Amino acid sequence: MFKTTSKFGIFVVISTFISLLNYTDANAQGNLLITPRRIVFDGTRRVMELNLANTGVDTARYNISLLHYRMNEDGTFTEITEPDPGQNFADKNIRFFPRSVTLGPNEAQSVRMQVTNQDRLAPGEYRSHVYFRSVPNLIALGEEVQRADTTSVSVQLIPIFGITIPVIIRIGENNTKVNLSDFSHHNSGDTTSIIEFKINRSGNMSVYGDIKVTHISDSAKETEVGVLNGLAVYTPNPFRRIIIELNRDKSVDYKKGRIKITYTSQSDTRPEIYAQTEYELKL
Repeated sequence: MFKTTSKFGIFVVISTFISLLNYTDANAQGNLLITPRRIVFDGTRRVMELNLANTGVDTARYNISLLHYRMNEDGTFTEITEPDPGQNFADKNIRFFPRSVTLGPNEAQSVRMQVTNQDRLAPGEYRSHVYFRSVPNLIALGEEVQRADTTSVSVQLIPIFGITIPVIIRIGENNTKVNLSDFSHHNSGDTTSIIEFKINRSGNMSVYGDIKVTHISDSAKETEVGVLNGLAVYTPNPFRRIIIELNRDKSVDYKKGRIKITYTSQSDTRPEIYAQTEYELKL
C-alpha cells in the first residue's frame, strides 16, 4: 500500500492476476487447490467433477465462469472472444454447477461439469477454460484503510487471483501426429546449458504430456538432465517453442555426446510416446 496527501477520500484499486496452470496434478493459486488439472470429455463420460479445497486460514469465495484463450507459440495465452481459424469453443456445450463457491478454512467442495448435445457436434476438438475468480471482501478492506485525517488518501492494490482449468470436448477419431524439430543448444554463462526445440502438431486434436531430456555420453551412459511436465500444444496451433535449462550435473559434459528428447502422454502405467529424437552436441 502507498499513501499520498489530497483533499479527496479513499480509493481502492483492484488488479487481477490470472494463472493458467498446467504442470501439477493439483493446481494451486493463492489458497485454492484444484484437482484434476484439466477436464476432457472424450465420448466415454458426460459428467465429471472438479474438486476445490481452501488451504488457507480465511474464508474465501470464488465466482466460476468460462473464458476462451489462444495459445501462443511460446506457450503463453491470450484471452479472445472469437475463435481463431480451426479453433472451436466448448462453452455452448458445457454446463456446470454451482457458479460460485464459498469455502471456509480447510473446507472442500466439488463443481459438477456436464457436456451436452455431443451428438450434434461435428468431429474435432472443442476447448474453453473454467475460470475461478477470487472475490475479495471489499467492505472489510475499505474499513481497514480508513483514517481520521480526511486530507489524506490511501490507494491500495488488491490482488484478485484467478485460476483457469481447460475443459475439452473431443468428437470422433483422433488423427493427431507429433514430431520434434529445430533443435539448438547454447550456454548461458559458465554453468548454464540451455536447449531449444519445437513440438510440431498436426491433426484434429491437441496433445498433452511430459518432456524428458536425457544426455547420452560417448560411452553410452544415459543421464536424465531435464523434465517438463504437463505440456500442451492446443488446436489450432501447428507448433510450440520449448526452452529448457538443463541440470547442472558435473558428471555430464554438454560439449559432447547426444541429447535425447522424449515427449510422452501422462500415464501411471505405460505412457504413449508421442515423439522422440536425438541430437548431436556440437559446441
